[in-house]
Amino acid sequence: MINRLDGVKLHIGESEEKLVRIARSKLKGKLCSFKILKKSLDARDKNNLFWVYSISFSDEIEPVAEPPARLKNAPTVAVIGSGPAGIFCALRLVERGFAPIIIERGERVEYRRETIENFFRTGSLNENSNVQFGEGGAGTFSDGKLNTQTHDGYNKDVLRLFAKFGAPEEITYLNKPHIGSDKLFSVLQNIRRYIENNGGKYFFNTVFTRFNAKNGQLTGISIKNLISGEESELPVKTAVLALGHSARDTFVALDKQGVAMTPREFAVGVRIEHLASVISKAQYGKFAAKLPAADYKFVSHAHGRTVFTFCMCPGGVVIPAASESGGVVTNGMSLYARDGVNSNAALMVQMNGSDWGEGLFAGMEFQRAIERRAFLVGGGNYKAPVQLYGDFAKDRLSCGFGSVKPTYASGTAFAPLKEILPAVAVDALKAAIPDMGKRLKGFDSSDAVLTGVESRFSSPVRILRDETGESVSVKGLYPCGEGSGYSGGITSSAADGLKIADIIYKKNLENF
Repeated sequence: MINRLDGVKLHIGESEEKLVRIARSKLKGKLCSFKILKKSLDARDKNNLFWVYSISFSDEIEPVAEPPARLKNAPTVAVIGSGPAGIFCALRLVERGFAPIIIERGERVEYRRETIENFFRTGSLNENSNVQFGEGGAGTFSDGKLNTQTHDGYNKDVLRLFAKFGAPEEITYLNKPHIGSDKLFSVLQNIRRYIENNGGKYFFNTVFTRFNAKNGQLTGISIKNLISGEESELPVKTAVLALGHSARDTFVALDKQGVAMTPREFAVGVRIEHLASVISKAQYGKFAAKLPAADYKFVSHAHGRTVFTFCMCPGGVVIPAASESGGVVTNGMSLYARDGVNSNAALMVQMNGSDWGEGLFAGMEFQRAIERRAFLVGGGNYKAPVQLYGDFAKDRLSCGFGSVKPTYASGTAFAPLKEILPAVAVDALKAAIPDMGKRLKGFDSSDAVLTGVESRFSSPVRILRDETGESVSVKGLYPCGEGSGYSGGITSSAADGLKIADIIYKKNLENF
């Protein structure tokens, strides 16, 4: 019989071996299995912080569940995009007996890393392989944050699979799990090797150009190798659109072919940076030095527009994340250790259709216009416009940094952010930052650095799918993940990939 114990407390510094001793004592000595189910930090009382655990244990060996049957002679499935949704869809398809073909416009992660580092140094942007495009998607160069607000039954599978391929085991039970961009590189390579060793194929530096259909049923897709220029056709009846939120040219191409889409609201804003030590002291008090860099998460309704923090990177850096020439985009990234001098987060203002007007791609053009203004105001060559919060609040140009120095790798330029962001977003940020400062001491410090712009919060369109997971326009075409408007973040995107793979598996199982 499996026993579960919740609410077990350990003081900061106490060994987790105590948990095993507690389990053994409950079973009067005989312990065959033990597992940490959940671990979270209770920091409500700054003078008495402690870890809270849920554990399971048994005096019997747990039976191993039988895996689902694998299909024999399974049809070929094309997976377009190798971000979290695409990779996990392909991974699950392999587990179910398929040999998927993964189409990725960017590079494999080891080459992609070199390309991105070169962009950071020189401003030479590869529009097909960058922070947004390439193996692992945008999440590879963020932090590998796996906490999610969704309660999808697939979320545990996502964590289990990440751990299986080299992520720290702790992600399966931490309340706010993260992998770190440095560890994600090897995890992605391990997943790729597994997929290829089981019959799957990757086509890197290859872009999906169009689909072919007959009587509303997919019959194949057209692809183009971006290096050789060679075009070819793949005769497939099933394809997964795991495009990512920045595949703007592909959205336009799909629209031209009559694929039904709808505009989607999103948020825009800036990155805000503080000293990591200041955030940790505010969150943990006297325990700050004994704990990992602190995080935070806030929502403010001080203005008519909701403002919220997103993708918080403790001990991380702000990175250049452009995917189109002439536009500045930021993102946050941290390594597994999260030991950088600064902490940063996206500070987002909710936008709506009234901000950009009518038209399927009006929101996309709204994003693009903000990014181009940021490029121009920053002086070009992908320098990011920055302003200290104290100066931003008083509408004056910053002329020097305080204790917080920006971490943005391609250089910064002092500029008034009100010349870049919509007026409503500027007003909302001015109201929200001091409101958040009431909840976290130092958040509204005058020398906090605001870096523009954060504009790729989510996809500006949703590719419509029905209850079977298929496009409402083309049978056999499966929109999936963040780019198709059905998730937001690594875990929910990967979960959507698993879900679509299982739908495809079950459909084919019925036909065999």
